[in-house]
Amino acid sequence: MQAYEFINNLIPPLKLSDKTGMALAWMEEIRTDTLPVVDKGVFLGMLREEMIFDLNNADILISDVMLDGQTCWVYGDKHIYDVLKVSSEQDSNIVGVLGREQEYLGVVTMEDAISAFAESLSIQSQGSVLVLSLYMTDYSLSEISRIVESENTKVLSSFISSDPLDSAKIKLTLKLDQPELRHIKATLERFGYKILDHYQEESGISGEEDRIGNLLRFLDI
Repeated sequence: MQAYEFINNLIPPLKLSDKTGMALAWMEEIRTDTLPVVDKGVFLGMLREEMIFDLNNADILISDVMLDGQTCWVYGDKHIYDVLKVSSEQDSNIVGVLGREQEYLGVVTMEDAISAFAESLSIQSQGSVLVLSLYMTDYSLSEISRIVESENTKVLSSFISSDPLDSAKIKLTLKLDQPELRHIKATLERFGYKILDHYQEESGISGEEDRIGNLLRFLDI
């Protein structure tokens, strides 16, 4: 799940000698609003669609444009989570990928990163989703897994997010391999865990809709 594995080779880097009009044409062709700018293998930053519109001149060289997103990159051996983190921090739908010698390797799109993120969380696997609320000091995945496994259920993946209402608490999202949650919920509550929400697999929903819905629930969108 390293960043270099998800480089999108269909997105070309711009050169300083390219013109903004050509950059805009490329953006329209590959349906993106951002392109990386590279000079002699060195990542310089990002050129965004709104920057071109603000200039209102298709003949301006990219060398004459003040770029942004100079820190919108990760090393190629970083986890896909780091790509998502940088994307969120930089508000960019693409993130540059560099080698350890600072050489430009390519970019990862958010579409590809989210797809990889979903795969890492076993979202496409059948089962159910359970959301717990607990203090960080009480968090022990091994203990929670032991309780879940006592009900003949496996934890396929887990995801922690902060609780916006209490900084001392976390929300723990669990992907389980069983669609039935009644006994698991009762057992967790008996051990003092608070159940915030749950999502059980329903019949009649297409596989694609189900995967998208589960992903949004995992991301808490």
